[in-house]
Amino acid sequence: MSPPYYEVRYGVSTHEGELKLGVTYTLWIPPGVKTLRGVIVHQHGCGEPACQAGATAAYDLHWQALARKWDCALLGPSYQQAEKDDCAWWCDPRQGSEKTFLNALKDFAAATGHAELERVPWALWGHSGGANWVGTMLIRHPERIAAVWLRSGSPRLISAQAKGGIPEMPTASFAVPVMCNLGVKEQEGRFADLWNSTFAFFRDFRGKGALVGLAPDPRTSHECGDSRYLAIPWFDACLAQRLPKQPGAPLRAMSRTGVWLAPLFGDTAQPARAFTNDLSQSVWLPNRAIAKAWSEYVKTGATSDTTAPPAPKKVRASAAGELIWEAGADFESGLAGFILECDGAEIARLPQKPEGPFGRPLFQKMSYHDTPEKPLPQMRFADTTARPGAKHRYRIRAVNSAGLESKPSAAAVAP
Repeated sequence: MSPPYYEVRYGVSTHEGELKLGVTYTLWIPPGVKTLRGVIVHQHGCGEPACQAGATAAYDLHWQALARKWDCALLGPSYQQAEKDDCAWWCDPRQGSEKTFLNALKDFAAATGHAELERVPWALWGHSGGANWVGTMLIRHPERIAAVWLRSGSPRLISAQAKGGIPEMPTASFAVPVMCNLGVKEQEGRFADLWNSTFAFFRDFRGKGALVGLAPDPRTSHECGDSRYLAIPWFDACLAQRLPKQPGAPLRAMSRTGVWLAPLFGDTAQPARAFTNDLSQSVWLPNRAIAKAWSEYVKTGATSDTTAPPAPKKVRASAAGELIWEAGADFESGLAGFILECDGAEIARLPQKPEGPFGRPLFQKMSYHDTPEKPLPQMRFADTTARPGAKHRYRIRAVNSAGLESKPSAAAVAP
């Protein structure tokens, strides 16, 4: 593994209070960043498939776009949990995963030359058991956390006394923006208890004045679906207000102006100053743009986009017709694929057969767990129709998940 990717691994510990499972952390750092301002953590859920899916989280081009915008690192843990193992061994931070996470940041600080990794704030995203971990970290480190996204889970202290109940949240946690995101279909069947506990947490937390929203997805059950199209802009809005302007300074408070509110299980928000329903059970949204996206999402499970993606760059072509290029994901709608042209005519589309079993088809096929599936696709193509010695001119256009096309890249001429 080489920059901008870094990896640290920890084995099983038999010591009391230390992690009983092995874990691998993968970190991506935006190329060229001088000083990191935060760490975005994408925490998988319970079970062997979820843990394996976590191994690709740091390679996700769409989440990288968010990290790059705010000079943040992107961290993806992958716990080595077998199906027979107790998920609480890692999703309860007190059982060693908190200590190991902090050790990982320390080791990454040394390996990357970014000493600030030990001190910068965290933006935490978690799914299922990962939401338990993220939420419990909110209880334990509210002063360190910029924002929290809870997909299909809630901060429940896992102990004989607190299991299934609502944990006591520290006052400092009320200032941290939180979004509870559930699949409406989770209300029935095996995930009903999870729905009930998360909804109970929302009502209790919001009733205490916390900055928490609720975004039910009408299309999904426990799978993540297209939640990233709301989660990434929501984190963007929160990071814009929360990240300190000077390295090492405390997190800033969310503004009280510009906030929008919606009634519980409603689908229309309005400025807070005009809201007349029960504030203690309202859905908190940081601004007008997020309120609009939230309204679309809770109605349809999707969000709209009218802006084209950025064009690919650094396109290179060999005499044999081998093409390689670079491209970032569209911030609003990710990266669905590419259109390749030779001498003004389309020669291919990548991927040839877009797939999206759990959401919109993307260049990086998404898993149940909101991570790219292996094998990760590469930005390269072999033009088998290229004529030897011909000075072919190649251009590439990016396509986002809303079907919008970028401008053509600068031309690359085969030597």
